[in-house]
Amino acid sequence: MRALTYHGAHSVKVDTVPDPVIEDSDDIILRVTATAICGSDLHLYRGKIPTVEHGDIFGHEFMGIVEETGSAVTAVQPGDRVVIPFVIACGSCFFCQMDLFAACEKTNTGRGAILNKKAIPSGAALFGFSHMYGGIPGGQAEYVRVPKANTGPFKVPGTLSDEKVLFLSDILPTAFQAVTNTGIGNGSSIAIYGAGPVGLLSAACARMLGAEQIFMVDHHPYRLAYAQKTYGVIPINFDEDADPADTIVRQTKGMRGVDGVVDAVGFEAKGSTTETVLATLKLEGSSGKALRQCIAAVRRGGVVSVPGVYSGFIHGFLFGDAFDKGLTFRMGQTHVQRYLPELLEHIEMGRLSPEVIISHRLSLEQAAEGYRMFDKKEDDCRKVILTPDDNRIALPESDDTAAVLAT
Repeated sequence: MRALTYHGAHSVKVDTVPDPVIEDSDDIILRVTATAICGSDLHLYRGKIPTVEHGDIFGHEFMGIVEETGSAVTAVQPGDRVVIPFVIACGSCFFCQMDLFAACEKTNTGRGAILNKKAIPSGAALFGFSHMYGGIPGGQAEYVRVPKANTGPFKVPGTLSDEKVLFLSDILPTAFQAVTNTGIGNGSSIAIYGAGPVGLLSAACARMLGAEQIFMVDHHPYRLAYAQKTYGVIPINFDEDADPADTIVRQTKGMRGVDGVVDAVGFEAKGSTTETVLATLKLEGSSGKALRQCIAAVRRGGVVSVPGVYSGFIHGFLFGDAFDKGLTFRMGQTHVQRYLPELLEHIEMGRLSPEVIISHRLSLEQAAEGYRMFDKKEDDCRKVILTPDDNRIALPESDDTAAVLAT
């Protein structure tokens, strides 16, 4: 089969690799009909994630048709159309029983990213995301072996296009968890740092949940303009505003700050020269710039929600400010399976239209170009989807045709 494989930092290509086969009785083989390039994939692409090996297959946002099932699979059968959560969960361990699927302690044979590990088991394995997370081949391929198929694959109706449901695999539940973690509701205010795919869908979820003010901070004008037009956000370009948090606070009631804030940037946030040097010397693992801004922008007693990936040490965390303001932090990988039925209903009822953020539709054979374009933010690239059975380039839809969600 054909699959997108890693060949070093900023070097990926589509190769012919062996077809996957059933290895365990609860596996399925999936024929991929649609997959996507995620912002988290760029961490791998840039060589920022350890234990990525040459030949590893990337991709953790995908869906398709069940081709073959193991003898113990009862939840799906050949011919079923399913979305695959990027989190691989067993469904029966201590954490899965609490719907904390990303903490599953049975699926990851890697060590995970935690530094102060002690004897704690690793969290769940993830598709296509390094050998720290199990080394499971990803979905930017024609076929995928899907382990734990009685817990992961989620059936979707044939009445909905792939584009409408594909993002149930990761970025839509990630955005939904991030926003619901803040506890916002009707009349609330929220700030979202990062206008990438998760940030954009966080704005969509916040608008659906009744947020009155949505601030969005980024430094790509085309992404901010799109978010303003589509979701009615208040855009702030940090290349033009030295202190977005101050600007946000001054526009909130009583200058108290927003009720909740989402850090959809993570460890590759554009930080100071000091942070760049510290990261280069391996003295810190992540830039703390976005997180410091989040702490500054949120009101006392508010919530900082972090879907953006962080690792290792962070310079200048401002823990004292967080203590003084009585903040709550909620963060971590997404418990995808927990949210799928509710999110599918929102899509079916038209309350969410995640597909409007798609800007580029390419074939799997063009995946390397898709990575380069997404990484360089060329051609106003917001989100790239790939189709294994299509060798044609589809022109991106005009922003004029994008659906604007009702406020």
